[in-house]
Amino acid sequence: MMNWIKKISTIPVAILLAAALHLTACQPDILSDDPNLRLSFSKDTLLFDTVFTTMGSSTRTIMVYNPNKNAVNIERVSMKDGKNFRINLDGENNHDLLRDITLRGGDSLFLFVKAYIDPQKEDSPVFIEDKIAFRVNGNTQEITLQAYGQNVEKIQGKQGLKIYQDLTLTSQKPYLVYDTVVIAGDLQVQAGTTIYMHTGALIHVYGNMTAIGTKDQPIIFRGDRTDMLFDSVPYRVASGQWDGIYLLHDGESASPTYTMDYIEILSGSVGLYAYSTNKDQCPQLSLKNSRIHNHSIYGLILQNIDAQVVNCEISNCASYCVYLAGGTHEFTHNTIAAYYGYPYTNINIHTNILPEDVAAVYINNLSKNMAKTISSFNNCIITGGRKNNIVVATPLPDYYEGQFVGNYMRADSLAGAFAQNNVYASDSDTLVFKNIYYELRKYHYYDFHLDSLSPARGVADSTVSLSYPIDRAGNTRKRRADAGCYEYVE
Repeated sequence: MMNWIKKISTIPVAILLAAALHLTACQPDILSDDPNLRLSFSKDTLLFDTVFTTMGSSTRTIMVYNPNKNAVNIERVSMKDGKNFRINLDGENNHDLLRDITLRGGDSLFLFVKAYIDPQKEDSPVFIEDKIAFRVNGNTQEITLQAYGQNVEKIQGKQGLKIYQDLTLTSQKPYLVYDTVVIAGDLQVQAGTTIYMHTGALIHVYGNMTAIGTKDQPIIFRGDRTDMLFDSVPYRVASGQWDGIYLLHDGESASPTYTMDYIEILSGSVGLYAYSTNKDQCPQLSLKNSRIHNHSIYGLILQNIDAQVVNCEISNCASYCVYLAGGTHEFTHNTIAAYYGYPYTNINIHTNILPEDVAAVYINNLSKNMAKTISSFNNCIITGGRKNNIVVATPLPDYYEGQFVGNYMRADSLAGAFAQNNVYASDSDTLVFKNIYYELRKYHYYDFHLDSLSPARGVADSTVSLSYPIDRAGNTRKRRADAGCYEYVE
């Protein structure tokens, strides 16, 4: 007997452990019919935001867990309607086969869901809802699926190009632009119009452009991704989703005019690029109460363009927020803020694009190929992450014809000849805006309204403010007005 025990003791411990595991694995799972057992889901309600009809959404994932010790039999997985959502459970999308599924204790399944909505009778968004039912041990548990179906007008050309002589966009329903759109004549956009731009899509306008929205019905250009970039992070916060808007003048035809009010240009590569080859008669741009935000290259580029820019937010571009070369430019009560990417977001929402170490505003009065550049900034905020956010490249600063008055600026002190009554940021100025970062857990997004302790409050030139008594948000400016496009409101 002792010899037998001695022989057993000489067997390696690893072999005994492997044998024990093998015996355990070979034992069948205990399938429980206890009616009190429940599945658990990573989401009880799955909401798709805007889903374009006939287009389909991106695929979303829900985890199905069996938190119990014993296995359960999922008798059936079914949908209440099944018309507007498609499901796939661990690779199976045939609803007739989603029966008698054994889910072991502590195990899980992947449930994939995609929304696909037929054209609707209404052009406004239509709320759609369905439910997925899991039948286990005589009990039914449900996951709710929700989406907003939206009819859209597609703009798509042959071989990636769509050409118009003139084009009018109305607010009846949104537009989805797939390709390069060239407008040889005039572009008109009505108040309340939304234009969704697909990856790489851009607009070229060779004639006039008129896009006049209102505070309650702005005109919006944005990417066409309405889903989530990460869990709880909307795709709209990612830059570089589409190309840009280009206003181009060949210099031979009559100089066009560009009139824009309450327009938002969001999350592309280039916001608004206006260029003319005629340096003797520059096209005219009026840009008011607008927002150009979150672009992976430039915000506003003006070359041989005369411009009046009032009550605008131009913010968060990887390169220049504003670049000016050629023309006379008047910037009044604008907020120009350069806080793009790291370290102003705690997640990567900028498609791995590193911001350039450039000023928020660059004024180029050195090019012989451009008209003389005369750029004036009054009652503006010009700031960002770098120490110097303004460059005035001019051969003789004492004779520069532009002016800087009543601004709050994070910049080196400008020449006294053209800069007066400005406030320059100190190293302790950390509370200029309500929020200069994106933080996932607190759901904070860049908010360039003024903080209550902002050093930009009350610094604007009152003479200038009298001509612009209402800010971009519709608030009346105080007698001692604030710099920037947003007046502080208690």
